[in-house]
Amino acid sequence: MKFAFLTSTPLSPTEGSGTFVGIRELERALEALGHAVEIRPLRLRSGFHTLDRWLYNAGLVLAPPDADVVVGFDLDGFLWARRRRIPFVASLKGIIADELLNERGRTRALLSIQARWERRNVARADRVLVTSRYCAGVVERVYGVPSKRIAVVPEPIDLEDWQGRFARAPRRPSERPTILSVARMYPRKRLEDLLEAVALLRRRLPDVRLSIVGDGPEGDRLLRRHAALGLGDAVVFLGEVSRNRLAEEYVNADCFCLPSVQEGFGIVLLEAMAAGLPIVACRAAAVPEVVPDGVTGRLVEPRSPERLADALEEILTDSRRRKDYGDAGRRRAAEFSAPRVAQRFLEAAREA
Repeated sequence: MKFAFLTSTPLSPTEGSGTFVGIRELERALEALGHAVEIRPLRLRSGFHTLDRWLYNAGLVLAPPDADVVVGFDLDGFLWARRRRIPFVASLKGIIADELLNERGRTRALLSIQARWERRNVARADRVLVTSRYCAGVVERVYGVPSKRIAVVPEPIDLEDWQGRFARAPRRPSERPTILSVARMYPRKRLEDLLEAVALLRRRLPDVRLSIVGDGPEGDRLLRRHAALGLGDAVVFLGEVSRNRLAEEYVNADCFCLPSVQEGFGIVLLEAMAAGLPIVACRAAAVPEVVPDGVTGRLVEPRSPERLADALEEILTDSRRRKDYGDAGRRRAAEFSAPRVAQRFLEAAREA
């Protein structure tokens, strides 16, 4: 089959985050299975992303894609799909109407516009793919999509690539118990809860260290909170890093923590489990579908630094528990290998 992928998400892990990673891994897996994939990306950027997305979609009307099946990620395709003559699949990596609930001010207003476009996109699609059962429920409830048109296709992970990078990554001397977090710094990621949890945890584990990979609109506010809590070198902000450097951070950490209250899936959770890290996260959105509580890590109530600190202490002080969770995490990550997910995607796309 020949697929056309429509995406106005920047094609880089820095700006495109988990959406870009999911698209790239799916493209590679489909091509490995003998299918053709053409990605139609956003090429011209004004710096105003909502305008860019509308212009990108208007351009699709003038230069429509040529394929057996067209896949529009998130809101992309909503203008072209009105007059389409090709089967169309809307693949939602996250539900914009759900994500905006944790945003504020101008960002929330712009996402509200994009959510309306996304609603039109799914209404015009033959099939709507979502990454989790949680997202399926949101799409049905908020966008009014009948459940019979929805299919769950999780995010894929390139295990072979990550395992190679983990094997080559340099190991540093283990001097301090280390927590790793990887996230775009949006309000919904609740990284301030993790900073406060580390402040509490230092009273019990004075040498604990948190490394944060990522950047985003909350960066300055988190730096101010870090200073106000007096965390000093207990927290290291690494910013955006290369894939090889990220692999190095994964293999040198003792556990992984993502306190997000809204995740359509959470690809970094799979990456951390593939590295053998136990997980501490919140019992919210799609996270319990990815991280089975008490099997690959601990889930706690959201927005509770105290519960985060307790779960982190439990894992950091119990090497046996860390190993058991880590071994189970590797097995769990294998269930989302790119070839497996690509097969599920093909089954859903054929139904379109």
